[in-house]
Amino acid sequence: MGFVLGTIALLLALVFIVVFVAHVSQRRNVDLVDWKPTRSPEVEAQNEIDDVRQMVEAQNEMRRRRGAPDLDEARLRAEVEEEELDRLRRGDPFRPD
Repeated sequence: MGFVLGTIALLLALVFIVVFVAHVSQRRNVDLVDWKPTRSPEVEAQNEIDDVRQMVEAQNEMRRRRGAPDLDEARLRAEVEEEELDRLRRGDPFRPD
């Protein structure tokens, strides 16, 4: 029983010391752990654009197999806008406020 209490006390002391040092330190938390983003925001944005393009291409391939017309970006944006407006008109309970 004494070993368990001693271990818990040491863990609590360690957490307290870390929180105290982080609070007192003038450095930012990111600097304390030397964290750097792996990719720049520009690369992330380009990856998102590429992902959307690939998804639209995959959708168009499936639509061609069914004999449906291809989707282009303008038509896709119009459909999304129409669905969003419809959802807002219905007063969907899951919409973000």
